[in-house]
Amino acid sequence: MLSEHFSTVQGVTNFAIASMIIAVVFFIVTFVWAMKLDKKYLNHMGNLPLDLNSENNKNSEMKDEINQ
Repeated sequence: MLSEHFSTVQGVTNFAIASMIIAVVFFIVTFVWAMKLDKKYLNHMGNLPLDLNSENNKNSEMKDEINQ
């Protein structure tokens, strides 16, 4: 059904090509950015949910005390 409507629009292939190029460029840039991240930073951020001494746990404990 949609293909019938899109086939009547002139230049629809240009939009498809442009959107594909934008998506591919976005994912390439995101991949390069992720590969350039500092490994120490990634390990630190990955361990935050498991760290009992983190600032995040202190805040959640304070919320629990306030709600009681």
